Amino acid sequence: MQKLIITAALTGNVPTKELNPALPITIDEIVEDAKKCRELGASIAHMHVRDSKGKPTSDRALFKELLEKIEAEKIDIITQLSTGARGGGNTIEWRSQMLDLNTDMASLATGSSNFPTSVNANSPELIKALADKMYENGIKPEIEAFDVAMISYSKWLLKKGILKGPLHFNLVMNIPGSIEGTPKNLLFMVDSLPEGSTWTVSGIGKSQIPMITLAIILGGHVRTGLEDTLMYSKGVPATNSMLIERVVRIAKELGREIATTEEAREILGL
Repeated sequence: MQKLIITAALTGNVPTKELNPALPITIDEIVEDAKKCRELGASIAHMHVRDSKGKPTSDRALFKELLEKIEAEKIDIITQLSTGARGGGNTIEWRSQMLDLNTDMASLATGSSNFPTSVNANSPELIKALADKMYENGIKPEIEAFDVAMISYSKWLLKKGILKGPLHFNLVMNIPGSIEGTPKNLLFMVDSLPEGSTWTVSGIGKSQIPMITLAIILGGHVRTGLEDTLMYSKGVPATNSMLIERVVRIAKELGREIATTEEAREILGL
């Protein structure tokens, strides 16, 4: 079984400091949390940026500053930038503006779905444009699958040569409007993946521990962080460090070794 790749989803677009004061919002806070999470065992940092008012944005300048500070701090972590629909705009130009920067990976949702209060809109034209720009700049897409249909469409894109295998998926479970985070659904999604794919699971909210644990058992990889859950347990606010430590502890109990950044790069073909 492959060693376990842990992705730290540090900030996201939705959480606020009002909901959890430990949420990293500024560039310096995000860099500091990325450093702590790397030291604890995370090998990928999935990153969003916020503007001066704390609002989500896809601003290239902020992503550039973030990447440069991670490099300056010599943090040995795989960088993964979000191109998500809640980053302040939904044109191809806005959603793709950071994809000429020196990053290892970027998110690519291969379909549209609902968020609790908005639409996660990803048109075929947008998906192709994002994929093309990622490949042009040597960036590996992480396919964000919020439902099984997004896996099916990824297979079609692979057949058409728009995506290039082997693919890496993040199976996003339990967002209202998307697939529920249940063992049966996770097994179905994993069974639907193209042959040779690697995969990570994001268990949102209360589904996090069951989905993470099952992913570790099945040989997949896991994502955790304040983007995915603000609470460690009922009444106990989380920090990114606490969430990474929990994954490492579960993996140790289940006998799964943790991948270093170098080992994660090899597993993902970076």
